Amino acid sequence: MATYLDFEVPLKELEEQIQQTKEIGVNTDVDMSDKIKELETRLMEKTKEIFSNLTPWQRVQLSRHPDRPYTLAYINAITDGQFQELHGDRSVKDDKAMVGGFGLLDGETVMFIGQQKGINTKMRQYRNFGMPNPEGYRKALRLMRLAEKFNKPIVTFIDTPGAFPGLEAEERGQGEAIARNIYEMMRLKVPVICIIIGEGASGGALGIGVGDKVVMLENTWYSVISPESCSSILWRSWDFKERAAEALKLTSDDMKKLGIVDGVIKEPTSGAHRHHEETFKTVKKYIKKYLAELKEIDPNTRIDNRIQAFEKRGVWK
Repeated sequence: MATYLDFEVPLKELEEQIQQTKEIGVNTDVDMSDKIKELETRLMEKTKEIFSNLTPWQRVQLSRHPDRPYTLAYINAITDGQFQELHGDRSVKDDKAMVGGFGLLDGETVMFIGQQKGINTKMRQYRNFGMPNPEGYRKALRLMRLAEKFNKPIVTFIDTPGAFPGLEAEERGQGEAIARNIYEMMRLKVPVICIIIGEGASGGALGIGVGDKVVMLENTWYSVISPESCSSILWRSWDFKERAAEALKLTSDDMKKLGIVDGVIKEPTSGAHRHHEETFKTVKKYIKKYLAELKEIDPNTRIDNRIQAFEKRGVWK
């Protein structure tokens, strides 16, 4: 059963009316096509009205929508199931919050890496709610070096509320692991594409977020802190999270205007959570487009461009 956010309730009511009208037509053998068409038109208009006027906080809610596709769903769709997951950091353990491996993109081998959230309560615990430990970032770096060794491009999918903040994670060097990834990703000789498909929070996102192309899906966010945490620091309460979301300028449009990301991938009108297959096709199209562009550039020039692009980000005049 589909999940509806508070601002999506009018759509739920219209969809229920359409379903009830169809059932009446079947049960009474009465032609209800005109009524159904009228309701479908109203649904389309209401959908456009709601999704063309989303607030920053509503976009944050959409980025966390339980029906939104996660990393493995994207990878399996893009590779048509031709994906071999690789495990472990060869030091501590296999972090289930970070997934990665080689997959075939229309016959071309690509290294796919990303944070994976769970689709139900048990899987969320298994995946640690998409919050990697240091070994997750070290696994990601191992796979990136493997891709570089065999001259294969890298695509990362970012969707995390942040790196795991537990004591044991700090003891094993969480900050160092993320910093090491940022440093090493700057120097990778193969094309690197980073796509924010949900939440892009803090260093947890940056740990796999350095690339030649950094892009966001339309209803995602990218920031040093979540609206709730920002609100709790500034106002000692989560009650001001909507105000914090507005002030943080964390939406895809804001990030593009500020030059933090290279582009925004449009989602279907009512969001990726309602149209998985269409979203997968769009993301695949953009990945192929970016890879074709990046392959034409000399590796050393690519590295220089990558460094220069990140040096400019965050500069305020």
